[in-house]
Amino acid sequence: MIRFYNTMTRKKEEFKPIKEGLVGLYTCGPTVYDLAHIGNFRAYVFEDLLHRYLEYAGYKVLRVMNITDVDDKTIAGAHKEGISLKEYTDRYTEIFLEDMETLRMKKPDYLPRATEHIQEMVALVKRLMEKGYAYEKEGAIYYSIAKFPSYGKLSGIDLSNIKPGARVEVDEYAKEDVRDFALWKEEKEEDVSWDTELGRGRPGWHIECSAMSMKYLGESFDIHTGGVDNIFPHHENEIAQSEAATGKKFVNYWMHCAHLLVNNEKMSKSKGNFYTLRDIIKKGYNPVAVRYLLLSTHYRDPLNFTEKALVQAENTVKHYNAFYQSLDFCTGADSNKTIKEEIQKARDTFTQGLADDLNISSALAGIFGLMKVVNIALSQGTLMQEDAREVKNFLDETDSILSILEKEEIKLSEEEQKLLKEREQARKDKNFKISDEIRKRLNSAGIILEDTPYGTRWKKVKSKEG
Repeated sequence: MIRFYNTMTRKKEEFKPIKEGLVGLYTCGPTVYDLAHIGNFRAYVFEDLLHRYLEYAGYKVLRVMNITDVDDKTIAGAHKEGISLKEYTDRYTEIFLEDMETLRMKKPDYLPRATEHIQEMVALVKRLMEKGYAYEKEGAIYYSIAKFPSYGKLSGIDLSNIKPGARVEVDEYAKEDVRDFALWKEEKEEDVSWDTELGRGRPGWHIECSAMSMKYLGESFDIHTGGVDNIFPHHENEIAQSEAATGKKFVNYWMHCAHLLVNNEKMSKSKGNFYTLRDIIKKGYNPVAVRYLLLSTHYRDPLNFTEKALVQAENTVKHYNAFYQSLDFCTGADSNKTIKEEIQKARDTFTQGLADDLNISSALAGIFGLMKVVNIALSQGTLMQEDAREVKNFLDETDSILSILEKEEIKLSEEEQKLLKEREQARKDKNFKISDEIRKRLNSAGIILEDTPYGTRWKKVKSKEG
């Protein structure tokens, strides 16, 4: 049984999709006005983990991630550079997709851009006006929060002090600010607008996600995710406008990840602790280690991002991959019954952990527990080829979720593989002369060896002539 913590009910609930075997998943995407920072990617990696786990659990996942390419920030950025909104947002959209690939994130089924769904937003605003939930004021159209009695049910915000008719027009506002919000904005000097049945103007931020999610997933769908900062006002407003328009429950499960801190402080450019993914990679860190660090803390717990933690993550990824490669050097055709039992134990712990609200710590404990047992068998020479093959199969299986294995694409020849095995045996026999001779021979062929506690890793490098 899969259980997820639902922000709406504030408790873990058994997950049951609307359609058997199919999950409709909407994950809040970027506002493409600048490079996404490492805190943004904490949320995106969590969403990737959720997506991958649901597929691992046997579901077909239909996932939508929006691209917000029209709002106050994108318009201001385009005007500052003196280029079109499309040219400006295309640049940052492309960078974001490259960063997603760098962190090994699955590409969603749909990546709808707000500017390409204006008609859907106009239609939704018209429905709200026809039903009396929206009103026009000075050329703009606002949602009347007072008309939706259950407003605040997701965030628990207190509406007792709200002044009827108080309005906010900006796309983002203070968390404690509860006012009627803009669904449609009148044309201004910024010159980013569309001719529509509502007049010439552009959509407000909140209407974008409602219109796009319902287009691709239907008026009711299974899971909506984001960071805790999205709960209010963004997700609260999404619920209000969507349910008022359709008369149906908008989303069954709301899942939100906690903030990322840098050295226990909120990330801020003024504090000098503001990092993009590219900043971190320029420092020489492995992006796979960044992925591991972002996913290895439970999504509802704050993540403290430090260079020390990143170094630890790099070491973990390095040893994890060294362990995986060491499994290629086992000999013996028999199998060890104990290893088979340990693999099943690890699989059970892994799957049960993730089924419990993506408890990644428990899931990883299952894998590391197996590695400990296998390392002992490796050191004692009791791990057979069949055992090693099954351990690798299990790690391949779990990597469909974790995606932290760095498999060497270049294969060794039979002769090179034979030399590696001979050297491994020489090292076990403490015959270091033969071991060194084989190392030099392989080095001359462009094969660099690295001896680790889990065996020997290798990589093949091109010669200068090649």
